[in-house]
Amino acid sequence: MSTERVVIIGGGPGGYEAAHVAAQLGAEVTIVDSDGVGGSAVLTDCVPSKTLIATAEVMSELSGASELGVSFHDNEGDAATSIRVDLAKVNARVKQLATDQSSDIERRLTRDGVTVLHGRGRLDGPNRVVATLPDGTEQSLDADAILLATGAAPRTLPTAQPDGERILTWEQVYDLTEVPTNLIVVGSGVTGAEFASAYLNLGIPVTLVSSRDRVLPGEDADAAAVLEDVLKRRGMTVLSKSRMESVTRTGDTVTVTLTDGRTVEGSHCILALGSVPNTTDMGLEEAGVVLNDGGFVYVDRVSRTAARGVYAAGDCTGVLMLASVAAMQGRIAMWHFLGDTVHPLDLKKVSSNVFTAPEIATVGWSQQAVDAGEMQAEVVMLPLSGNPRAKMQGVRDGFVKLLCRPGTGIVVGGVVVGPRASELIHPVSIAVAESLTADQLAQAFTVYPSMSGSIAEAARRLHHV
Repeated sequence: MSTERVVIIGGGPGGYEAAHVAAQLGAEVTIVDSDGVGGSAVLTDCVPSKTLIATAEVMSELSGASELGVSFHDNEGDAATSIRVDLAKVNARVKQLATDQSSDIERRLTRDGVTVLHGRGRLDGPNRVVATLPDGTEQSLDADAILLATGAAPRTLPTAQPDGERILTWEQVYDLTEVPTNLIVVGSGVTGAEFASAYLNLGIPVTLVSSRDRVLPGEDADAAAVLEDVLKRRGMTVLSKSRMESVTRTGDTVTVTLTDGRTVEGSHCILALGSVPNTTDMGLEEAGVVLNDGGFVYVDRVSRTAARGVYAAGDCTGVLMLASVAAMQGRIAMWHFLGDTVHPLDLKKVSSNVFTAPEIATVGWSQQAVDAGEMQAEVVMLPLSGNPRAKMQGVRDGFVKLLCRPGTGIVVGGVVVGPRASELIHPVSIAVAESLTADQLAQAFTVYPSMSGSIAEAARRLHHV
């Protein structure tokens, strides 16, 4: 029996996770990657941003230390009244960690027998990839299956062009060496909210420009309200219902002009305007791959495109743009192609997190869907302020929300807002994935005292529903 040949264009989570699976199942695998293994998730997006946020978290925790009885003094014994960040050092560490992670992934791929070809790939029909190498030469690769994992890039506008110095995309912020004196973030979605929260916690004045009526319009409304309240209380200026018209720079001043004529001035501006897929000039449509109006690749729930033998995974598909979803799409594609056991992607079992302070983690059906009548569910929301561990740590903001089906009591969704919500959502995610009841979730032991105790308590309150 001949060995199946798999060629993957793009080395992000969808690409490298697919490569591991395909190699494990005996395929001959080649990854064609132009930016570095790990893709934007590792090099310019997820890993760098969360590393920056980790530093911001430390700053935030230190700022509240006095409440817990911890104080800081200088060498002469005087009270230290401020904490400063060395942004050049922070960003140097961010970029080094990203580079190291990329190298680790490439070493593992090589160890698995995957060929990593540095170059830019394009389709030459549904069964061949042409890679343009750094020296300009081309190499053709015949394939029994092709996986597109080319990711996406920051969206910009003709009236808001980044210069890489003071007007920045979310990929360019790690080149900053000076601390902004006044930062403007345009866009209040997940990316905008995360950067605004992080830089605020680094001690930088932040103005957040939101075209919608609230921060995080796509997230749970109760969670977004908690976050916006915290951000404002910590000193952030939030301009809601304020649509950006243009961003310009004059010397060291950046001016954001709004559609109603108002202007906002700052030293730097981050554009968080969404993403555009990396799908142009790749021969996709000529090979039979269907793109939607936004240029994203159409895929079904097992990652197939409209072209036979061509799969796609990750941000280039526009399907819930998370690294974890990209990785699962890539695995599913290879399981499907190589005949292994495969389950179609179920977005209602995907847990996600917004890495603001506090964090917002969600899984399953949403409160919005319940309110709209798309799902019948009973909802319980329990504030973290009553949790013993939260009191010990000085945590006042946040909650646990559980959604369960009336009658059966099966948990169908949940929201956690608070410190490390990304870790706390896991038991709720398991409950949703395995169709556990609220009673089953409530009866599992939790440590006392712990934040997770609030999840069990919320589940207990659903017992009589």
